[in-house]
Amino acid sequence: MPTYEDFEKLGILAGKVVKVEDFPEAKKPAYKLWIDFGKSGTKKSSAQLTKLYKKEELLNRMIIAVTGFPAKQIANFVSEVLVLGVIDKDNNVVLLKLDKEDGIELGSKIC
Repeated sequence: MPTYEDFEKLGILAGKVVKVEDFPEAKKPAYKLWIDFGKSGTKKSSAQLTKLYKKEELLNRMIIAVTGFPAKQIANFVSEVLVLGVIDKDNNVVLLKLDKEDGIELGSKIC
């Protein structure tokens, strides 16, 4: 069974999407995201969010992502973080979101 120390190793952080591009080379419909994690820097992610979110809706949006996984090559793009969401009844990814964003610094750790 995983321990609390295992959970802490994941590095789950709050970040802001600063750039969004289409990702036509991906096998499944996805966007390329660039996410600012403050002191932890800007990281890239491939995210299968095209069914429920337009690019404009994602830009400047606060998200939650796992930063402690190894990078993964997806087509011609290296995904460095895993954006967190929940699968809905239609098998779409619904992003997790902060209940309150005021006072949350980019790169704040999820506990």
